[in-house]
Amino acid sequence: MPEFLEITVDKFVFKVATDRLYRPDGVWAKLEGEGRVRVGISDFVQQHSGDLTFAEVRPAGTMFDAGGEVAVIETVKATVGILAPASGTVDEVNPTLGEQPEIVNQDPYGAGWLVLIKAGKWEQEKGALLQPAEYLARVKDEAEKEVGGQ
Repeated sequence: MPEFLEITVDKFVFKVATDRLYRPDGVWAKLEGEGRVRVGISDFVQQHSGDLTFAEVRPAGTMFDAGGEVAVIETVKATVGILAPASGTVDEVNPTLGEQPEIVNQDPYGAGWLVLIKAGKWEQEKGALLQPAEYLARVKDEAEKEVGGQ
């Protein structure tokens, strides 16, 4: 179980796992050895998007560049494209998503992962990702703007 940074804005509590890196849009990347990177969405993104109803992940063997779409999730509020945190090839898709897409809302940093990729340029590309504290600051700013705008 990862450790978390946590922020409360209004009545909402957002957690950011400290053992991974983040795209500014809330896609997380966790290196799992040998250039394999597990990918999912942050707690903030899953709360902001609403209850997940469907996830379509690119099949194993699909190649893409960093920023390419590796998945599309449908929620009760929106359809969201999930962009790759690094270049690579889909190695494995979370098998639970087909029967239980809501697992992403229930456990976004654990069982709710989306895809495992073979990231061929991880060492070069990881520098473009945010550290957990940097991402938490973005979450705080976004959440405060939304609460203030209501």
